[in-house]
Amino acid sequence: MRKSLLLLFVASPFCTPAIAQDSVPDEGRAIVVTGGGLPLPPGTPAYGSTMIDRDRLLGSASNRIESVLADVAGFQQFRRSDSRSANPSAQGATLRALGGNASSRALVVLDGVPMADPFFGYIPFSALVPERLSLIRVTRGGGSGAFGAGAVAGTIELASALRADLPGVSGSAFYGSRDSSELSASINPDVGSGYVSLSGRWDRGDGFYTTPKGQRTIADVPAAYEGWNVGLRAVAPLSADMELQMRGLIFQDDRTLRFAGADSMSQGQDASIRLIARGLWQVDALAYIQARNFSNVVISSATFRKSLDQRNTPSTGIGGKIEVRPPIGADHILRLGVDSRLATGDMFEDAYNAMSGAVTARRHAGGQQVTTGFFAEDDWTLGSLVLTGGIRADRWTITDGFYRSQSPAGALTQDSHFADRSDWEVNGRAGALLHMNNTIALRAAAYTGFRLPTLNELYRPFVVFPITTQANAALAPEKLKGMEAGFDLMPLDGVTLGATIFYNKLDNAIANVTIATNVRQRQNVSAIVAKGVELTASARVSDVSVTASYAYSHSAVDAPGAAFDGFVPSQSPRHAASVTAAWAPRTGPSLSTTLRYVSKQYEDDLENDVLPDALTVDAVANLPLGKGMSVVGRAENLFDKAVVTRNAGGSIDLGTPRTLWIGIRFGQ
Repeated sequence: MRKSLLLLFVASPFCTPAIAQDSVPDEGRAIVVTGGGLPLPPGTPAYGSTMIDRDRLLGSASNRIESVLADVAGFQQFRRSDSRSANPSAQGATLRALGGNASSRALVVLDGVPMADPFFGYIPFSALVPERLSLIRVTRGGGSGAFGAGAVAGTIELASALRADLPGVSGSAFYGSRDSSELSASINPDVGSGYVSLSGRWDRGDGFYTTPKGQRTIADVPAAYEGWNVGLRAVAPLSADMELQMRGLIFQDDRTLRFAGADSMSQGQDASIRLIARGLWQVDALAYIQARNFSNVVISSATFRKSLDQRNTPSTGIGGKIEVRPPIGADHILRLGVDSRLATGDMFEDAYNAMSGAVTARRHAGGQQVTTGFFAEDDWTLGSLVLTGGIRADRWTITDGFYRSQSPAGALTQDSHFADRSDWEVNGRAGALLHMNNTIALRAAAYTGFRLPTLNELYRPFVVFPITTQANAALAPEKLKGMEAGFDLMPLDGVTLGATIFYNKLDNAIANVTIATNVRQRQNVSAIVAKGVELTASARVSDVSVTASYAYSHSAVDAPGAAFDGFVPSQSPRHAASVTAAWAPRTGPSLSTTLRYVSKQYEDDLENDVLPDALTVDAVANLPLGKGMSVVGRAENLFDKAVVTRNAGGSIDLGTPRTLWIGIRFGQ
């Protein structure tokens, strides 16, 4: 059933151009296809945001979306590794040092569709290709608003490339260090009054040793990787002010982590259909389906034999949204709507005796979640002042949770069924934006939000040797309260400056809490309190541009009576900064370099294991050859800084070393 629905979604774009050709424009008006969503309400800047444009998306040294997002100081994954050498289930996205576990506390959406894995909550970064996007908007700070539930740390909006961004044919081919290859191509024909974009990417590499030389064993191997994805997007006008947008994505990502045989696989098939109406009554209607899977083999570091085979984790996400903007006057933009998401998943795994290799247990766990939210927001323009505010009420349910374990012979050794739960969460946000003049704007906002624990947090224990982390079916939702204030300044043409101070409190924060030697459990702690300042700057003079971002996040756990009370949440740095300088004349060669700094952070809740600070430098050079072709050189971690990504009692993992690429790009 799941695959049949996906095939129907993916096949539908091929049928729409005929409809588009037969459409008759309303009252003779010309049809204009954009491929984007509804216009941003005027109060959006009150919540503060950072934009990453298409030029920057195409100019990353790694050509991976998580590296581009690192331009926004305060963005982080659970670990510092990228999507070539991290375990996929550890690739959650968060902001403002509200970390502590691997699930996403930031809501990541692509054309309005939540991208988090329905079971684990991680983001499939390897499937999100930069050249398929027109922009990214990162809003640090909670408050779900009209986006959906789950935005306790912020919202990361990815927007697909528009027609104007897409040449008829484009592609690239790169070869890099350690026998790495990267191929991508897209064809983007006009069909009738609309267009279709078909794109694909494949990359692989022998990888690098994540283990420091002094800790390697006979079982250590480089972190080899291979992945591919195919995307299809079609946009068809239905009238002069209405269009249908359809998107399909299929991907698979295979990685080997540290030891021979420690292989992981993640795959997915996503499809969505979206109706955009830009007339007097504006409408954004969306429906989507996601089928995901994950597997992972854990190798014992003592015997180098398989100790766990997480062989199958199928999950499904189904959801939709309807937003309506009725015409209530030129000074107001009112947004009314409802959104809903169903997440269901199962985990099948086999445990092994690491000495004999015999199966010791077969486990099966899973459950279901449904969140349905009703929202209303209004932006009211009063001359140079814009007031914005909204409220949403979410009904959530957690049902059918279970954990079952059997002996190798099939005898039931544990059969736990957990109570169904449900409740309402009411949240809101409000902001003000005051344009003092053409040079300076002041803004302030306050908000609340919530996040349900993922099915993974509720029901699936895991092991990252030597640490075992237990699940907890009794976890309560996280709840955020926050406020911020700041300004945006344009003192000179081409120069912008911004500053934000913030205070966020995440109640019932879910953390991996140490309960015994080498044993942790997911628990709700009283709160994580994060406060700090964020600075942004950009300047362009002739062919030279500089963009910079800095975040200071004083984040601490509030857990009276616990050993970690007042400690920094695990994986949460105090300081993060990024600076990109580029020389890019209209014609001829171009060059850019990016410096990134992340201060020290702790692996664990008790601050025993330190991940040292890291300063890395990337560079990209582009030499046009004419006729849309260019030679591109890319350098990641140019000075080969050793970046520690894991430290478990002195057992170290490292991030990407110096990686050099050379290749050809055409049609961009």
